[in-house]
Amino acid sequence: MIKNYWNKGGKQKRIVIVLSLIIVALLFFMRDDYQPALLFIRKFIFIILLCAIVLFFGLKTFRKQAETGKRILILAILAVFFGALYFVGWSMQLYDYMKTYNVFNDLNKIEIHDLPLTQNERIQPLKNIHSMGNESVGETKDVSLPHLVRVDGQNKWTMAIQPTEKYYWQGMRDNTEEVFAVSSTTPFPRFSNENRIPVTFSIGESLKFSRNTYNAVVQRFNPWMLINYEPSDTYYMKNDTGQWVEVVSLIKWKGFFFPYPSFGGVMVIENGEHDVNDYIERITIGKGQYIAPNEMKNYPYLTKQNTLAEKVSRLQAESLKFLGGFSDPLPWNMETAVKIPDLADDQNQQPFVTDFNFEDTKIDAYSGLYHWFGLEPVGDERTSLTYSVFIPADGTDKLFYYDHAAKKQGYAGVSAMPLKVIESRKEFDWTVNKPVEFRPYIKNIAGRKRLFFLGTIAAIREGSDNFDGSATPDLALIDSEYRDVVWIDVKHPSGWEKEVYNQLNEAWRSSEGIEEYFVEDTKIIDVVGDELESITIENLNEDNTEETVESLQRKVDSIKKLKKEEEIKRLKKELDSLKGI
Repeated sequence: MIKNYWNKGGKQKRIVIVLSLIIVALLFFMRDDYQPALLFIRKFIFIILLCAIVLFFGLKTFRKQAETGKRILILAILAVFFGALYFVGWSMQLYDYMKTYNVFNDLNKIEIHDLPLTQNERIQPLKNIHSMGNESVGETKDVSLPHLVRVDGQNKWTMAIQPTEKYYWQGMRDNTEEVFAVSSTTPFPRFSNENRIPVTFSIGESLKFSRNTYNAVVQRFNPWMLINYEPSDTYYMKNDTGQWVEVVSLIKWKGFFFPYPSFGGVMVIENGEHDVNDYIERITIGKGQYIAPNEMKNYPYLTKQNTLAEKVSRLQAESLKFLGGFSDPLPWNMETAVKIPDLADDQNQQPFVTDFNFEDTKIDAYSGLYHWFGLEPVGDERTSLTYSVFIPADGTDKLFYYDHAAKKQGYAGVSAMPLKVIESRKEFDWTVNKPVEFRPYIKNIAGRKRLFFLGTIAAIREGSDNFDGSATPDLALIDSEYRDVVWIDVKHPSGWEKEVYNQLNEAWRSSEGIEEYFVEDTKIIDVVGDELESITIENLNEDNTEETVESLQRKVDSIKKLKKEEEIKRLKKELDSLKGI
């Protein structure tokens, strides 16, 4: 048809050329708009081809049949086929089942037999930080979703202060001009002064058209990446020169039969003002520097960092349900099948980004940020902790898991924690207070490593969908083995281990036969206090000054000697207890 139109004359040729150029230009400049359609085809390529082949041969056979009965039979067979495909693939979730199995086979799984310790515990839950950030900005500003990242050697919540999506004009005209960087280890997060960093990004999550982060990153994709990659979470952090950058995590789709997502590297967008050159670059080739997963080790600021998309890590953790074999998660087996427990009242679901120290575990793993999951049996009534999963947050191709069930530890899981907390404080109004984000707290206490869950009590206004951040939230530590709840002082994290020991030491000693710990703190103070009470300073005058000074010096020397003796006794006692262990 186009050939016949082309041959009609010069005018028609010019029209065809102009229309062709317009179509090519639209395909080039608007690739960020139709890229989701390409991704859909990529994700379901096998199913689409299967349906197309069956439909093609089915309709071809249908057209060859002269009898009405046979035609109706062929249509009925096609209808049954597509109905069964929909029922098994979507309703019975067979497609997701196969996709997750492909993820499992692709994983570099490493079982560990010693839990890592937690360090730099974060106090506030994610939604509290987000709520407090929004309380600190004006009407025309929004705060992006916080992410826990490493900045200048410290773990901080970072989020952009960006033009609000409520007013369309701001998203077209304004830049992102500030970034919050708030310490995650303090109970008193401050959203002012030095924690509010002035930095300009002409590309932002809430900005419009080519200045939108998603659009700018997709425009940067080459044709191969356009059909295999998609942008995901956006992080704000400092690069190796100390400049703030926007890091976009990428998801790469692998495989032909039941494609599955994996970590695809990052796209790094530098800060800077919007100008004409910036505009031309954005609409033509997009913005950002692509860094592949195998190249990230060359950028120190991206190692031991949090850059992995949570969509990827959740599917990786969920795939451990195949540890018992391909058929184990099926309804008639389920012996080792597990799930990620999602709590109804928790607005931030797993993974919980946590700082772990692997130094004493004797495995090849860095100490830093990880995506942590606590997997539980699939049944709603089963709440035991089956696996602890540690996925490197920087996208390193490893997955560490600790099998609690095989060791018959009988630990309670995350989904059991809210009720434990509610039972321990019945005087709370639990309709407006919610125990949320039960992240792991693993410490060496009383002679061995102990696993607790650290939960925060978040307040929510009646009729509201968002938590209201508190500068001094209530915190609870729950012993996953003994199920006891310890309410701890949020303002003094250094004393948490002592608080836990004071409440649980008698139960531990009676059950485990351990020695006493934390017993040295008051002995020296008592002795020194008794001696000091016996010291009386006499009135000094010219006649007895020298004698009084000598007397006081002898008493001070006596106290020093007594303190040394008590210190030696305490050290000997600790040495004996260590030898007993």
